[in-house]
Amino acid sequence: MILLLDTSTPNCELTFYSNGNYDKVLWNADRSLARDLNKFIDDNLSSRKMTFKDIKGLGVFEGPGSFTGLRIGITVFNSLANALDVPIIGAKGEHWKKTVISRLDAGENSFMILPFYGSEVKITLPKK
Repeated sequence: MILLLDTSTPNCELTFYSNGNYDKVLWNADRSLARDLNKFIDDNLSSRKMTFKDIKGLGVFEGPGSFTGLRIGITVFNSLANALDVPIIGAKGEHWKKTVISRLDAGENSFMILPFYGSEVKITLPKK
């Protein structure tokens, strides 16, 4: 099974892909993404009678989108790929999931994904 993640908006999208079938779960994570993403993934694996060991590859939406959402989601998936020793692919665009699946099927592995924000990151200075 391949697990796909998009955290570019407040509505987190987790998709399970297996044998040509996509099973998508939406979660309005909003400000709880950092705190609850791992539990959300674990709960959805459990509800399908799966564990992290059933994951054979990971795909993540690189952006553009929410600066914080992308950082959190991509970091969690980079960490999972490393811990589980499975390949990870990131992609952009409307058909990012198909791109990820195709590249994973071809045996590719990016090892680490970086977010694409779509514009210059604006970091403000402290007010004090």
